Amino acid sequence: MGQEIGRARFGSDDFSAFRQRLRAETRLLGEWLRAGRVAEGPPSIGLELEAWLVDADGRPAPISDRVLSRVEDPRVENELARFNLEINTDVHPLAGTPLQGLQTELAERWARTQRAAADAGCRLALVGILPSVREADVCVENMTPSPRYAALNEQVLALRGRRPLTLDIEGTQRFRTERHDVMLEAATTSLQLHLQVPPQRMAAFFNAAVALSAASVAVAANSPFLFGRRLWHESRIPLFEQAVACTRLEPRGAGTLARVGFGSGYARDALYGFFVENRQHHPVLLPELQDQPVEALAHLRLHNGTIWRWNRPLVEVVDGQCQLRLEHRVMAAGPTLADVLANAAFFYGAVAELAESRPGLVEELPFHIAEQNFYAAARYGLEAEVEWLDGWFGRLGDLVTERLLPKARRGLVRAGVAEAEATAHLGVLEERVASGRTGAAWQLAWVERHGEDDQALTRAYLDRAADGEPVHRWPL
Repeated sequence: MGQEIGRARFGSDDFSAFRQRLRAETRLLGEWLRAGRVAEGPPSIGLELEAWLVDADGRPAPISDRVLSRVEDPRVENELARFNLEINTDVHPLAGTPLQGLQTELAERWARTQRAAADAGCRLALVGILPSVREADVCVENMTPSPRYAALNEQVLALRGRRPLTLDIEGTQRFRTERHDVMLEAATTSLQLHLQVPPQRMAAFFNAAVALSAASVAVAANSPFLFGRRLWHESRIPLFEQAVACTRLEPRGAGTLARVGFGSGYARDALYGFFVENRQHHPVLLPELQDQPVEALAHLRLHNGTIWRWNRPLVEVVDGQCQLRLEHRVMAAGPTLADVLANAAFFYGAVAELAESRPGLVEELPFHIAEQNFYAAARYGLEAEVEWLDGWFGRLGDLVTERLLPKARRGLVRAGVAEAEATAHLGVLEERVASGRTGAAWQLAWVERHGEDDQALTRAYLDRAADGEPVHRWPL
């Protein structure tokens, strides 16, 4: 849910004082990075997985408070809307059996949350956009009571001069609306993959993640419908970008200044440039002053949590040590835990191999090409045409099969992951890509066969997901 704050309203003095502290902390982070005062250690991974609460009719169930009170697990948290939850994992070393560790932890926490949901009278769904969600559902009445969310809503509108947010997505069909709140964001749920590597390798891994974002969003596509309209294979991407646009120019007209977007370019300096960019180009949204020393980087971290690049640098201070992490945010949630783990295996393996084997990546694949690939993949899924290294051009699904899956396998093994574990999870994704049956493709095929009934589609989706089989094995 992001870092909570203690109040929702602020004055001009709060903003001024916050900016001063943000400047000092940004400067200190730069000094630490230049001096090598950032935590070393072997690569480690973790994830955040967002989910929907769904009632017996297949509609969003805004009862997260009831579910959370039954779960009693600090790693299961609320989200912007009362019909969403977020499940977090511990940190796992990448070497060894990290996927088995994630699987065991997720399965136990998922089962406990499912039981709590059943006791509260609802079910859990892992899907980028719930097919049955309607615009009336994403309203301030369904916002989770939280100073953070109230303040974000207020400050985004204030930055826009109270002008309404405009959502305009053109895909197979078109959807357009205007809103006076940020609740459209609540229609999106995702899988957020975290990776920590030694700081001197962080830029290479970050750039590899940027290059891989097109493949990631396509293999995990699971959001073809929004409010009854058929839009993009991963409609979550344009929806989130437009839902919290802090200026009238966003997302496209603002270019590198967009609050949610693909970013301004590749990393050049262990990610520090992004934190400078945060301070210089992104107005403060949550200026709550923290009673912590400058070394805690509290204001830098709070500000960074209100800028949602699809690949986001993260900073933590643990036991007095600064840690850098990468957060890969492009994948949709679901459809099952088996799919989630396959997606994680693909990303962690491919990003490791690409970072280690292609030191000239940023020259070989210009950033604007990686960006074009990403939005084409979000719109068309595995059928998107993309450019790749060594002059490769063609269908994205073929790129994944021919080049990226072998890289993912090599990358996992190179990182010390047990070969049998890598093969098992990547095999799920290989079968999915070969069949073309992503979560988005399954939903589209179901509608082709059964007709446009969003609640029936949602119930069918939940029923198929219940046995845990990956989506490419689901019947229609």
